[in-house]
Amino acid sequence: MQTVYIYIRENPEITLVQSGKRPGAARAGVACLGMNTDAIRGHLDGLLLAVLESGPLHGYGIIEALQVRSGGALDLPTGTVYPALRRLERAGWIAGHWDTVRGRRRRSYMLTKAGNRALETERAEWIRFSGVVGSVLGGTS
Repeated sequence: MQTVYIYIRENPEITLVQSGKRPGAARAGVACLGMNTDAIRGHLDGLLLAVLESGPLHGYGIIEALQVRSGGALDLPTGTVYPALRRLERAGWIAGHWDTVRGRRRRSYMLTKAGNRALETERAEWIRFSGVVGSVLGGTS
């Protein structure tokens, strides 16, 4: 099982489980949540597609958009995001192209029509899933 780290910032309501050590993870206000890659992957696809819905972004711009849209709660490492972007591109959900900006090459990504349909499906599944989990964890019988 591969460990994926998600950094959760300033959210005392989340109970964290650490299943590995990562250098620098003990920084103030930052905690590691070790998760099985498969467990996060289903949600990661939807998150990546959602930030690309507003227009093309380069890889690091996607990471920044996730941070902004999550209020700083999500700080995904490049080692998690870039392989997921390549997988989404192979699936035809996003299209990538190389740009040169200030002499540096970077890959930008945009949502395809198939990606828009996949995002709609991801959203519907998330609403259904979160409703079920909320019903169980809500504590009412």
